[in-house]
Amino acid sequence: MRMQRINSYLIRLLLVLGSLVAMLPIYMAIVNSFKTQGEMFQSFIALPTTFHWENYSDAFNKINLLGSSLNSAIVSFLGIGGIVFCASLAGYKLSRTSGRLSNLIFFLFVASMLVPFHSIMIPLTRVAKGLHVQGSTYGLALIYIGLGVNMAIFLYHGFVKSIPRELEESAQMDGCNEFQTFFQIIFPLLLPITVTIAILDFLWIWNDFLLPLLMLTDVNRYTLILSTNMLFGEYNKEWPLILSSLVLTAIPVVLIYAFFQKFIMEGIAEGAVKG
Repeated sequence: MRMQRINSYLIRLLLVLGSLVAMLPIYMAIVNSFKTQGEMFQSFIALPTTFHWENYSDAFNKINLLGSSLNSAIVSFLGIGGIVFCASLAGYKLSRTSGRLSNLIFFLFVASMLVPFHSIMIPLTRVAKGLHVQGSTYGLALIYIGLGVNMAIFLYHGFVKSIPRELEESAQMDGCNEFQTFFQIIFPLLLPITVTIAILDFLWIWNDFLLPLLMLTDVNRYTLILSTNMLFGEYNKEWPLILSSLVLTAIPVVLIYAFFQKFIMEGIAEGAVKG
């Protein structure tokens, strides 16, 4: 009994130390965003002697926060909407269809999750250019749909198995066709996993840097992450403004994750275990 308590205290101590290590970069980013460049280089850990709130107003104007946020929001919501629509239909159909072909298609979707993005980014860029979607926020959202459906199909496929088939049979007896059965009966029951997929994809799309960098060519269409990257000059880096921009960029992500954290963990667990 005593050894169990000691082990419990040691585990808690390790978790606290790990949390402090993980929080240190966040603390440094927030603290140094209120300093001047010279004060920041004197000490990265110390609190600022004077809080320079103008760093945030300057960052707000330099990265065109409203316009860049709108571009990020358009790409995120279009991408999430397309992923949820396509993946929910595909996951439902593959889950309810038995046979080798269905299993093969599902296996291909799951296997594609193992392909690293860096191995396909050059062909993807050429395809996007050939289809004339490069440089468009809507084209970028379309690419996110193609890249994000595999994980969503995997989660939907497992979650659908927990829904009794009797509900579909009852709907069909009442005269509903397959699409009516799905959208009126099945899809509302998929709300927990749908919320999880939407949040995970929002975190991914909002924070992504490489794909928008490859696809967007017009500064006015830049996402928030790309606009922040413009503060990195070749010979001059205004670190207080950069850190202020990163803090502003992270606020929506932190709030959404903190509010929906419970749904994320529950949805992943249910979708994976039931699969």
